[in-house]
Amino acid sequence: MARAAAFAGGVVTAQVIAVASGKGGVGKTWFAITLTHALAQHGRRVVLLDADLGLANADVQLGLAPTQDLGAVLAGRASAEAALIAHPAGFYLLPGRSGSGALAELGAAERDAVLALTRHLCAGFQHVVLDIGAGVGAAQRSLLAAADIPLVLATEEPTSLTDAYAVLKLLARDAPERAPRLVVNLAPSAVAAQRVHGALDAATRRFLGRGLAQGGHIRRDAKVPEAIRAQTPLLTRHPTSAAAADVSAIARSLAA
Repeated sequence: MARAAAFAGGVVTAQVIAVASGKGGVGKTWFAITLTHALAQHGRRVVLLDADLGLANADVQLGLAPTQDLGAVLAGRASAEAALIAHPAGFYLLPGRSGSGALAELGAAERDAVLALTRHLCAGFQHVVLDIGAGVGAAQRSLLAAADIPLVLATEEPTSLTDAYAVLKLLARDAPERAPRLVVNLAPSAVAAQRVHGALDAATRRFLGRGLAQGGHIRRDAKVPEAIRAQTPLLTRHPTSAAAADVSAIARSLAA
């Protein structure tokens, strides 16, 4: 994949969208990739920053082999523009570094550097999508609190709901001005997704004093794991699939 001069042309101020989850295994990275692709299909200039520090794998899901990554940018060995990869589907990726304990446990200065990098990317794009690592560590919390639109991904599994609530609780404490949106993944139906939202909305209203906005839902779709195995974006491989339509609808609401 060719690297491109992403900062050429007009300067715009981007909307920062963070994709977070309380636990792994809910499809967070796949959703971040597909949302980025869908925003590009809606005519938006968009970059995905793989900020899943220490366990980054967006490049793997896309079948890429980057020579520069987030670790090199933070260490000063590469510029952000040099690390950007232009994907043929019309979006950009700034890959993370998988298996790096140093990135997984960033100190305050390094966390500030990631936030500064995010602001730098805002100069060249309309949307910056952050794929944030699962969990509630300091790095994840700082990135989520800095986003214009925090999206919390969950499934109907009880452990996913519990962990998603933990993320929402900490975000309410860290950045009460932020209004997170819940995205329900792997939903058997729209009715099931509504039940998931209803449960978390009731909990946040009772214990946090505020409701939880709906960000959309994605139906369970056998085309998704097939596209991941093929290391090809879902919207390229199966553009008419149910999950593709659902993510496209979420992107449409964000791009409006």
